[in-house]
Amino acid sequence: GAGKTTLLSILATLLLPDAGEAKVLGHDVVREARAIRPRLNMASGNSSFIWRLRAPEILAFYGRLYGLHGKALARKVDELVALCELEEHRKVPYQELSTGLKQRLALAKSLVNDPELLFLDEPTLGLDPDISVRMRAQIAGLRRERGTTILLTTHYMREAEELCDEIAFIKNGEIPARGTADALKRQIGIGDVIALRLDPASGEGLTELPGVLRCVFQDGRVELTVDSADKRLPEILHWLHEQGIVVRDVDVHEPDLEEVFVELAK
Repeated sequence: GAGKTTLLSILATLLLPDAGEAKVLGHDVVREARAIRPRLNMASGNSSFIWRLRAPEILAFYGRLYGLHGKALARKVDELVALCELEEHRKVPYQELSTGLKQRLALAKSLVNDPELLFLDEPTLGLDPDISVRMRAQIAGLRRERGTTILLTTHYMREAEELCDEIAFIKNGEIPARGTADALKRQIGIGDVIALRLDPASGEGLTELPGVLRCVFQDGRVELTVDSADKRLPEILHWLHEQGIVVRDVDVHEPDLEEVFVELAK
């Protein structure tokens, strides 16, 4: 792969880097790993639980590793079971849980120490769409209600755009682009998209207009990528009117991260 899981594992002090250095929460991940570990946690799709244990038992086991005991441990287990919607599955062994429930349990496990920084490795991978929506809502809630800083990996562009304040693309172990979703679109020159249905179905000459970055024709429909739809749409409509071309339908939308990904992958 591109190196997403390896990068997260190094930042979480689970793997040693072959070269270079990295700092997390102000500490070197190799020399000062012990100072970092109590303040972070990581959830991934890799099962590392004792298969016959139930969700509360698994959470209690990991809670004890972080120094929780007695009533404090019981409260934390109940809190996480409720937060990750595992209440109805308290008595089900891990091996009998669905993929979605296992992912929720992995998320719950990663919260036993109330981490300042949470690493999530492809948290919705392999989940049905409805379960993915609920999982993303839980992740968004952690950020909103707990103020948790979250670094997640995903290959679902819609998920990245929905959940992330800042996005970094990894390609062959390097980061070719990083920024907010809007900044990334500007950075690689992707503007707004104007889709037109024309009569007659001809848009010859549109590519020569100012601000038009790309033009695709198909079945009487033309999709124009422009630097600014607010600025260019009136100019384009005026030009079409002068050419005697009737506009039957107009649709304007911003490009999504899928288009950014395609550009970066070239």
